Formats: sequence, structure tokens, C-alpha cells
Amino acid sequence: MIAHSLYKEASIQNRYITHDMLQKCFAELPASSIEEIGQSVLKVPIHSFILGHGSKHILMWSQMHGNESTTTKAVWDMANFLRSNDPLAKAILENCTLMVVPMLNPDGAKAYTRVNANAVDLNRDAKQLTQPESVALRKLFEDFKPDYCFNLHGQRTLFSAGQVEKPATVSFLSPSSNAARDITPTRVKAMKLIAAMNAMLQKLIPGQVGRYDDGFNDNCVGDSFQMLGVPTVLFEAGHYPNDYEREQTRKYIFLALIEALKTASTDSLGQFSTGDYFNIPANGKLFYDILVKNPQVLNPALSGGSAIGIRFKEILENDIIRFKPEIIDVGNLNGFFGHQTFKCADSMDFEAVKSNRELYELLLQAEE
Repeated sequence: MIAHSLYKEASIQNRYITHDMLQKCFAELPASSIEEIGQSVLKVPIHSFILGHGSKHILMWSQMHGNESTTTKAVWDMANFLRSNDPLAKAILENCTLMVVPMLNPDGAKAYTRVNANAVDLNRDAKQLTQPESVALRKLFEDFKPDYCFNLHGQRTLFSAGQVEKPATVSFLSPSSNAARDITPTRVKAMKLIAAMNAMLQKLIPGQVGRYDDGFNDNCVGDSFQMLGVPTVLFEAGHYPNDYEREQTRKYIFLALIEALKTASTDSLGQFSTGDYFNIPANGKLFYDILVKNPQVLNPALSGGSAIGIRFKEILENDIIRFKPEIIDVGNLNGFFGHQTFKCADSMDFEAVKSNRELYELLLQAEE
């Protein structure tokens, strides 16, 4: 197994990653490999870089949604590995040419929002192409003529890997290319590539890989590129226990990227089947960040043995992401799980809640 720590890009950490923060990373690359493919709404340059000289063309882009930064970190870790003397890295670059856009939405990244500066979700603009960032990606797609596309995203902590108490640390999707969700040859290639990554990840995070919903939307970039006959894989970087900065998840996305490149570069898709893909459990939505049981012990207004489900709202403050708890559900939450669970009837849990001032005050104000 590749030692991720050897290639982890130290200049970018945690959740808040901006265009300015990437300049040190770009400075490590040959200037000839970097291209400005367009500009954002606020006229921030959007850069790509190219690695390798092989016949298989692989296009990948990250931070289409500005607040989904985990895959951006993993992309630079991948670049560090591929520029090393590792035999696998050399083999990949001999067989593949990679075109990488590490930050498609720099305005959204700066503001830590999903949308761009015009409040448009770029992943719902594949058809109309109303935004400069969308136009830049489509032109790059048409000029580069990829054999595979990797659409790199992040997903919320609510997702489970199936209907079990396992977080979806990584999720994948081979997008549909029509409303009937037909299993086209293009989708099959993407499915087999996902199956290869899943086989590797199951050795590291067993039961923590999910399959994203394949409802068709031709305004989504992945669906659109799949419609155009290019196998496209959606990567979703999710939650690993106690890893809200997504540094552990970063490692698993890095390893998944390398596994996908290895599989594509060696024409190893035949080792996997669509059945392997569909054996990956469909994502559930079973997790709260905090699940509080028996809250009436703290707040008598919450009678009847209710439970409280709390999720964190991510707030940008002084270039740091703060996780603010917000009550989402109150009631019978049987069948749901918490990344952290407090049973207030337990004295230790009771004291733990009281010691968390923000959480304690939130619960005192809650109503049935």
C-alpha cells in the first residue's frame, strides 16, 4: 500500500482551501504544464495542469462546489506521488495523460459556498453553460478529448454506507446518461473503475464505501459527459469518525485516485463487473453529528423519552471553519445514529453535555 504520508502536501490542510493557498503548489510544477483555462465571475484565473504523456486521457476537476475541498487536497497529494520515482507513478505517466483542474470555482472557495459568485450551482449548469466556469470546463473537455472523467466532490456527514451504522467515508457514482438509467457501455466502464477502487478501499475502511444516487439530471456535469460517451466517475469525500477536517478522508481519496489511474492505465477493467458495482450499498441518510438521547433529563420540556438530532452548520470565521450545532429533529429517532451520541440518563454523558457550553445551551432552549 502506498504510504500517503510521504506525498501529503503540507501547504494545504483542513477544510478552508482558497485559490491563493494553491499558489505554492502550482509553483512546484513546471510552468509549461500549467494553463489558464478561463476566469471566474470575479476574474480569478482558473488553472489546469497536465501530467504524463500516455495515450489514455484522464480529465479531473475539484472544488466545482467551493466548500468541497477534500478532493482538492487529495489531488495535490496525487500530483506529488506521480512526480516521484515510484515505479507505479512512472508507469501511470507513461500510459496516461492527466489534465487536472484543482479548483474550478475559486470565488465559491473564497466565500466557502457551494455556488459561484453569481449564486449559480455549477453542477446544474452543464446544459445552459451560463457561467464562465462552466464554459471553461466544457471547452477543456472538448479540446482535451478525455477517455475518462473524474468529477471530484465532497458530501455531508449525514450519509451512511447503506442502512447500517457505518459512515459513507467515500462514495462513488457512475452517472446515468438518460432518464431510464440504462446501463450503457460508457456507464459500464465507469462502474468497473469504481469496483476496482472499492475492492481496494474495503481492505482499509470495510463497510464505509457507499454508492451515490443515480437519478438522471442532464444539467449535471457528470450526467452530461456520460451522455457524450465519456466514462465519468463521481467521487464523494465523506466523513471518517472524528475527522471533521477531512484529513483521514483525504488519504482514502488519494488512494482511490491512484487505484483508478492504475486500473485505467493497465486496462484492468476486465477483472471487475457491474455486479461488483451494484454490490456497493446505496447511500442512506441515517447520521446526525450529535444524537442526544433522554434529553428530558436536561430539559423537562422534552418529555416522553424523545431524542434530539443535531447537525453542524459550517461557518467561515477568520479563515477557519467553525462547526456550529443546530437542532434538526426532535422526536423518536430510532434507526438513526450519531457520530457522537450522548445518553443523558448516563451520568458521564450528562456531565459531558454540560461541559460543552454551546451544546448545553442549545439543548436547554429546545422544545418538543
